[in-house]
Formats: sequence, structure tokens, C-alpha cells
Amino acid sequence: MPTSIITTDDLREFKVELLEDMRKLLAQHKGSGLKRYLKSNEVMEFLKISPGTLQNLRINGTLPYSKVGGVIFYDAEDIQRVMEENRIYNRY
Repeated sequence: MPTSIITTDDLREFKVELLEDMRKLLAQHKGSGLKRYLKSNEVMEFLKISPGTLQNLRINGTLPYSKVGGVIFYDAEDIQRVMEENRIYNRY
């Protein structure tokens, strides 16, 4: 089996190619950003809200949800829509 020597230039070139491949993969998944369905704890962490606030958003109908086997799920697109609909613009 022939021996090949790897130089620092080879390693640099490999690093650049690897980073470019990773950027392409991230760009493909960037549009999705989130999983399609999130559990309550994921929503609270994402929005930086308490369990009580999340419950209020459910009760008053602000945030739609689905309940499957006792687990509450939220559609990530619904969360984005609610955030956009409630955006406040400063006039300054």
C-alpha cells in the first residue's frame, strides 16, 4: 500500500471544503428553523415565557394547539404567525 503525505495545505483545503458543505446544509435547513411541532417546554424556552403565560395564550385562543395522549403540541408556523400579527412598530 503506497504511503501518502498530508500537508498543512491539504488540511486547509479539506477544512475549507468541509465548512462550505456545512454552510450549504445549514442554508437548506435555515428556512425551517424549527421543528414543525413543538412541545410546551420547547415553546416556553423559545418564547422565554412561563408556564402560566403559555396556558393563558392557550385559554384565550391566541395560540392554537393540539393535544395528543395528554401531550400538548404547537405548530411552529402558528407561533411565527402569532408573533408577526402582534408585532409592534415604533414610530421613532
